[in-house]
Amino acid sequence: MSRRLRIVLAAAAAVASFAVAEAPALAWGRTGHRVIAAIADQNLSGLARAHIRAILGTESLDEAATWPDEMRSDPDPFWQKTASPWHYVTLAGHEYDIAPPEGDAITALRHFTAVLRDPSASLKDRQMALRFVVHLVGDLHQPLHAGSGTDKGGNDVKVTFDGRQTNLHSVWDSGLVDEEQLSFSEYAARLDRRTTPADVVAWWDANPVDWVRESATIRDTIYPKDPKLGWDYSYRMQPIVRRRLQQGGVRLAAYLDWVFAAPDAVGAPARTRRHG
Repeated sequence: MSRRLRIVLAAAAAVASFAVAEAPALAWGRTGHRVIAAIADQNLSGLARAHIRAILGTESLDEAATWPDEMRSDPDPFWQKTASPWHYVTLAGHEYDIAPPEGDAITALRHFTAVLRDPSASLKDRQMALRFVVHLVGDLHQPLHAGSGTDKGGNDVKVTFDGRQTNLHSVWDSGLVDEEQLSFSEYAARLDRRTTPADVVAWWDANPVDWVRESATIRDTIYPKDPKLGWDYSYRMQPIVRRRLQQGGVRLAAYLDWVFAAPDAVGAPARTRRHG
């Protein structure tokens, strides 16, 4: 290999490394979102499954789960401005209160749920709504998507993880999940095997305000004292990551079962009537 070619390749690698470190973080990354969707798929009722099949056709829930993040590359103002705030919520404490004027993940979830329950909505609108619902339930289980409003959900917290410069949000979106080096289907199958019937009963909650409260409480415990994240940080955080993925999958099934249980209904069952 010539010296010039080695220099070019080294420069390209450096640029690629920088791009990875500085790329905007997306909740759970592709793997995490697909894991949650795959776990949900194992817990859906037959009625919800039929409605989903009627809307998505041959598209699986795990395919639908990543679509809203993939569309963030679309230059259309809808994706760059309107839909951008819909992936997170901001709360100083642990209780969700009022959404900002531009909306947030809770208001977006409300909106797309209404579309799914609207018999006059077009198939295209219902497909978009279902993809967003699947995605947003996952987002709300990522602790740093319940941000405090002080550091952009950990994006401003610079850390070193796995030998590279990144930020805390990115570590939680994908770093800790992909550290397992499993495909999403392998990871989902492993977590599904470790989710007991008692877990499903305990976690079966279709109220997003509850999920946000949990995420905000966890959020306050995951900020490191040392920006150089070593094996000890990963060891302490992995059980939390796995539990949030498991809970996200169970809650996604619970939410979709609720949405499709009575498509023309306005309110929720008694246990899940309060939806933010």
